[in-house]
Amino acid sequence: MKEPELDVEIRRDADVKLFPFTDYFVGFEKVAAVRSLFGAKTAKVLKDLKVEFFSLRFGYMSVSDEDGHILISTHHLKNAELNVVYLDVVHELFHVKQFMEGKNLFQNEFEYVDSPIEVPAYKFTIEEAKRIGMKTEDIIEYLKVEWVTEEQHARLVKTLALS
Repeated sequence: MKEPELDVEIRRDADVKLFPFTDYFVGFEKVAAVRSLFGAKTAKVLKDLKVEFFSLRFGYMSVSDEDGHILISTHHLKNAELNVVYLDVVHELFHVKQFMEGKNLFQNEFEYVDSPIEVPAYKFTIEEAKRIGMKTEDIIEYLKVEWVTEEQHARLVKTLALS
C-alpha cells in the first residue's frame, strides 16, 4: 500500500521510559510462586526486569513482546484491590518466563480463554490466589475482564476447574 502524501512530519522513534521492577514491586523475589518460575535466578531476573507505566483508564497489565518488560496501567495500579494487583503481577511474571523461553505471547489463532499462553498463566495465578486465601467465587470474579464474554468466562472457569 502506498503511503499517503501528508504535509506533516511525524517522528516515530520515541523512547520508552522504563523503570526497574524492584523500585515498585518489593519482595516478590521471596514469593514461592515467583521463585518457582525463575529458580536460583529469581533475584537477578527481577532486578533486571523493567516496567513501563501508561496512563489509561482501561487496561491492566501485559508483557512486551519486544523485550519482555511489563506494561502497567497507572489507573489499575492505583485503583484495583491490592490482591488483584498482586495476582496480576504474578500472572505477568509467568508471561515474562514464557517470553524468556522464546514463546510467542500473542497467538491470534486462539481465543483469549483458549490460548496456550493464557491458560497456563491463569492456572499458575489461580494456585497463588488459593494460597493467599481467596475463595473460589472471588477467583471466578477475578477472571472477569471486559474483553471476555460471559460464555468465554464460563469456559475459562471450567477449563481452570473452578466450577
